[in-house]
Amino acid sequence: MFSLTVCDHIMVAHSFRGAEFGPAQRLHGATFAVEAEFRAERLDALHLLVDIGLAKVELRRALDGLDYRNLDAEPAFAGLNTTTEFLCHHIHGLLVAALKAGRLGPQAENVTGLKVLLRESPNAWAAYEGPIGEGPTA
Repeated sequence: MFSLTVCDHIMVAHSFRGAEFGPAQRLHGATFAVEAEFRAERLDALHLLVDIGLAKVELRRALDGLDYRNLDAEPAFAGLNTTTEFLCHHIHGLLVAALKAGRLGPQAENVTGLKVLLRESPNAWAAYEGPIGEGPTA
């Protein structure tokens, strides 16, 4: 299995509903390092998995809707706990849509899997991994 990973970061504000979240029920900030790992069984004729430049552009495009925002105030996230795990799945769906739309180059049709990982700190992170056939769900 081949893989290619691009990374970026975002800064968000949000709060959570539910006693299990303790002090995180209050509005707080988070900085996430974000990694998107594209996977394929084979490369194209030029030995590419995806166009790395386009992958970086599409990751940034997916993150622009989150970066420097209070997620509690975003209509798309109304009533949802925007946990690290949830955000991984959300970003995965946006990148799958970019793949399906052909925005990562023609060789991207070989991509069969995608893993999105968000690092909250050197000691804690979450990820969502799924096949390209999966789209965003809550």
